[in-house]
Amino acid sequence: MPNLFVIGFDEPNKAEELCLKLEELQSKYVIDLREMVVALKDEKGKVKLQYRDSPLTANRPFFPGFCGSLTALILLNATTGAAAGELAAVGITPRFMKELAGTLPPGGSALFALTGVPSPDRESVLKELSGFGGKILTTSLSHSDEARLQAALQAAGA
Repeated sequence: MPNLFVIGFDEPNKAEELCLKLEELQSKYVIDLREMVVALKDEKGKVKLQYRDSPLTANRPFFPGFCGSLTALILLNATTGAAAGELAAVGITPRFMKELAGTLPPGGSALFALTGVPSPDRESVLKELSGFGGKILTTSLSHSDEARLQAALQAAGA
């Protein structure tokens, strides 16, 4: 079953930094990323969504980084404004992402990440995420797993 993580930050670059760390863990086969979106709230309060390439299709030779990404789906469905993909399939729409990111302070950011199969080595994942900061805004994790993730994010620098 997929797990959703939405982690908010007061700083504009922190969600992107966490996104890069998760992509690194994906490349080492430590986690199973399905979809990621970085939301940025500018100083005027406007929220912009930055859709990341789908980790499952980004390295395929046919239209690398385009097919399967949320960006492609938005471009292909621009007239309807519909976005399909793994996040949308579990009810996480662009409207929901913008509304949730709207709760961030101006200059804040958030990472929306959907993972697939849970990592068999959760402790190493928590260690890798230690010290990133941020606050879990919403997740599909159990309360105890959410608390462990939040504690790792808040732990002293990694």
